[in-house]
Amino acid sequence: MILITGASGYIGGRLLLLLEEAGERVRCAVRHPSYLQPRVGPGTEVVYGDLLDSGSVRAALYGVHTAYYLVHSMGSGVDFEERDRQAANNFAEAARLSGVKRIIYLGGLAHGECLSSHLRSRLEVGCILRESGVSTVEFRASIIIGSGSLSFEMVRTLVERLPLMITPKWVRSLAQPIAVEDVIQYLLEAMDLPLEGSAVFEIGGKDKVSYEGIMKEYGKQRKLRRIMIPVPFFTPEAASYWMALVTPLYFTVGRKLVASVKSDSVVMDTSAMEAFSVRPRGLAEAISRAIRNEDQQFVATHWSDALASSKSDLHLWGVGFGHRRVDSYIKITRYPPSEVFSPIQCIGGEHGWYAYKWLWWIRGTLDRWLGGVGLRRGRRDPVDLRVGDAIDFWRVEKFIPNRLLLLFSELELPGRAWTYFEVAPHEEGSEVRITAVFDPKGIWGRLNWYIASPYHYFVFNSMLKGIIKAVERKRKESMVN
Repeated sequence: MILITGASGYIGGRLLLLLEEAGERVRCAVRHPSYLQPRVGPGTEVVYGDLLDSGSVRAALYGVHTAYYLVHSMGSGVDFEERDRQAANNFAEAARLSGVKRIIYLGGLAHGECLSSHLRSRLEVGCILRESGVSTVEFRASIIIGSGSLSFEMVRTLVERLPLMITPKWVRSLAQPIAVEDVIQYLLEAMDLPLEGSAVFEIGGKDKVSYEGIMKEYGKQRKLRRIMIPVPFFTPEAASYWMALVTPLYFTVGRKLVASVKSDSVVMDTSAMEAFSVRPRGLAEAISRAIRNEDQQFVATHWSDALASSKSDLHLWGVGFGHRRVDSYIKITRYPPSEVFSPIQCIGGEHGWYAYKWLWWIRGTLDRWLGGVGLRRGRRDPVDLRVGDAIDFWRVEKFIPNRLLLLFSELELPGRAWTYFEVAPHEEGSEVRITAVFDPKGIWGRLNWYIASPYHYFVFNSMLKGIIKAVERKRKESMVN
C-alpha cells in the first residue's frame, strides 16, 4: 500500500495518476475527501487525514509500506513554520509506530544560512522525517518547470503581461530549473531505491540559469520581446504586492516565493545522478513542454488545486491557469448529488438560468446585435442532454450524468469561454461548484474579462442558490403528489 499526502496538489495529483496507471494500491489522505473522491480511479482509497490531527494520521498510515510526504503550509498565515513542524512530527511518529518502510519527501533546494522562512521550514521538515527512524528519501528540488507549477506561472505571467519589467536583484539568483516530469520520475524510482537508513538527494535540471534567464527563454519561445531594467532596491514585501496585481499568485504565497528565490538553488551534491536513472531535461525543453501542455483546456494538475481543496467553501476569483482566467464558486447542500444535478441538467431554454433572467436576456440580445446566436436556440429537449447539444448560446462539450456539465460559449467574444457545473458527494450531502473559464485574446479579451468578472460573484452565487431552491421546490411537489 502506497500513501500520498498532498494528492490534491500539483505534484501529488500527477504522481497519483501514474501510480494508478501502474496498477499500484494507493491511498490518499486529504482533509476533504469529498473533493478528491470523484477525481481518483476506482481502486484508489481516499481517507480523511489532517496532519495536524495525529489520530487521523495514524489511521491513514495503517498498513502502508511507502508514504509520500508532499504537503506544506505556504498558503497559510504567519504561523506556517510551526504548522509544518507539528505536521512533520505527527507524521514521523505515526509512520514509525505504523511500521512504514519508507518515506519519500519533496522539499526545496538551497544552501547557506541566510535562507527564507519557507526554505528553512522545508529543510526542517526533511530533518524531522529522517530522524523518525523510518528509511527516508528526501529530494531537494530547484525550481520546478511545468504547466501549472507555481514558479512557472509567475514567470509566464510576468513575461506575457509586461513588455517592460523592473527587475530586482533576486531575478539574477542562480537556479537549476527542473521539468516536472523529471521530478515525478525521481519520486517513482525512490520507491525501489536500495537504501539503508535515509538519504538526501539534490535534484535540478541540466542548465544553471537565473530567473532572468528563465524569463528570457520563455519570451524567446513565445516570440515576445521584453525589456528588463535592473533596480537595486525592491523588497520581497513590495515585490509580492506587485505580483499580486499582475500575476495569479496569492499575496501570502507570492511573498514567500519571492523571499525564497533570493537564494541560489543549484545542485552541489550530484549523487542523484548515480542513484537514479533520471537524466533531467534542459531549460529549453522543459519550457517547451510546459507551453504545449498549457494549450490544453486544463493541465493535469495545478498549484491552486491544493488551495481550492483546503476549504470546501472557498471562492477562487481571477486565478490564472495558463493563459486562462478562472472564477469558481462553491456551495454545500444537504441534498444528494442526483437531486442537485437534476436542475443543472435542465438548465437553459424554458427553465432559464436560475438567476438574473434579465441579465441573460440582455447578454443574448447584445450577442444578436453583434451577429451571434443569442438566446433564440433554446434546447433540443427540456431534460435530455447529449454532447454537442445547443443550450441557448452554449454548446455541450462534456456531460457526465449526476456529476459534470461542461458548456462552451458560442457568444461573439474576444476569446474562448467555458462554464463548468460540477456536483460531488460531501459529508453533509453534496458540493456543487460553478466555474467560469476564459481564454482571452489580446488586450480586448483581458478587458472583457475584467469587466465581466465582478458580475460573476453575483450571478454565480445567485445561480447556486437558485439550483438549491429548484431542488427544494421539486421535493415539495413530490410530497404533495
